[in-house]
Amino acid sequence: MKKITKTLRTRGAGAIRADLMLAPLVMAMRLPLMAADAQNGRGLGSETARAINEKATAVAEGAFAAQMALFQSAARFWPEVFSGRTPSLFNGIAVERSISAALKPASRAVKANFRRLSSKD
Repeated sequence: MKKITKTLRTRGAGAIRADLMLAPLVMAMRLPLMAADAQNGRGLGSETARAINEKATAVAEGAFAAQMALFQSAARFWPEVFSGRTPSLFNGIAVERSISAALKPASRAVKANFRRLSSKD
């Protein structure tokens, strides 16, 4: 049972890592659009505003998801102690879940941006 759970966690972390590896490509595709917006001289263009909005949303969603993951681990503390298991707050699983939950919205946004920007070509 433990091995399956660890494998699923590792697979989920690998998917997040793969999506976040697209970030440099998204930046490279977005820079010419942002440069064109800047040359117009009208202030923030649509692509620049969208980039700022997506980043702010991903940060807020990630912070909330991380806090909820830690809250769930804290809520599971006593049931884990009474069942004889090591609490997830002590063995690092809670931190791993929290980090994974925090990165998931950014991963989703990068993947969506890559799909959207690569279809513009």
